[in-house]
Amino acid sequence: MNNPQPPLAVIAVGGNALIRDDAHASIPDQSATVTATVEHIADLIAAGWRVVVTHGNGPQVGFILRRSEIAAGEVCPVPLDFAVGDTQGAIGYMFQRALGNALAQRNLARPVVSVVTQTRVNPADPAFARPDKPVGAFMDEATARARAAELGWSIMPDSGRGWRRTVASPQPQEIVETDVISALLERGTVVIACGGGGIPVVRDDAGQLQGVEAVIDKDRASALLAEQLGADLLLIPTGVAQVAVRFGQPDQQWLSRLTLEQADALIASGELGAGSMQPKVEAIAGFVARSAANGKQAQGLITSPECIVSALAGQTGTWISA
Repeated sequence: MNNPQPPLAVIAVGGNALIRDDAHASIPDQSATVTATVEHIADLIAAGWRVVVTHGNGPQVGFILRRSEIAAGEVCPVPLDFAVGDTQGAIGYMFQRALGNALAQRNLARPVVSVVTQTRVNPADPAFARPDKPVGAFMDEATARARAAELGWSIMPDSGRGWRRTVASPQPQEIVETDVISALLERGTVVIACGGGGIPVVRDDAGQLQGVEAVIDKDRASALLAEQLGADLLLIPTGVAQVAVRFGQPDQQWLSRLTLEQADALIASGELGAGSMQPKVEAIAGFVARSAANGKQAQGLITSPECIVSALAGQTGTWISA
């Protein structure tokens, strides 16, 4: 009789969470933030969990594109899908080294590896007709329009700070390397994957994968990976211990547990904030619902990195379940 596998958690760390503030945006600063964050992930592994770490890359891709723009005329520009791949290597290295060190300090002999991950999208996704995800540096309008004419970019004003290039953010359809990640987990490896939501690719008429100029939402891709792996938990660390409705207002209310019906009602009401907690709750609710449809009782958790262990003990965090 086979021994049951330990529970599996997919932990989705945001790219913005690696930059504490504008004064701490350097690569050594980001690496120091990763080193602090993985202490809590190592505690989770020490408690017996198998773990896949995914991560965002929004600011980091912007830095790469900006370097490419500054160096234009001297070196070849970096296409967006290659920029995502670059961040998977660099940020993956930060997590791989720091997590390996943290596990060694706990006398845990667990290999840690980063997997360059491709996420397949549908070339007919409506998002390609409406590229509305800003990437790269801010520009004045004249510069933006000149580059749009020269390079075929889509552009838009953003946040009152200037103009930016925009690209599509299609829905993820498949994490191409899921079987490889699953095999690594079976061998006891801690895996870092799906950086930046994965490198966006489409399959052409000949069945070949081709990179596309797009970005994929990290939380949506992490939810899909968690579903494909049959994970027990999708954990999204954030800046607060729990989700709140009417955050920052006198009648603010912290949330400890949500059913899918309650999560859907909050999403529909707009009380979670379209640009903050709502995408995280949507991603987790989708993962929990699809897992339930497949006969899997999975859960989602939103909490701060410092509260991961206490949240798993039921002391804090916002849990979402079917």
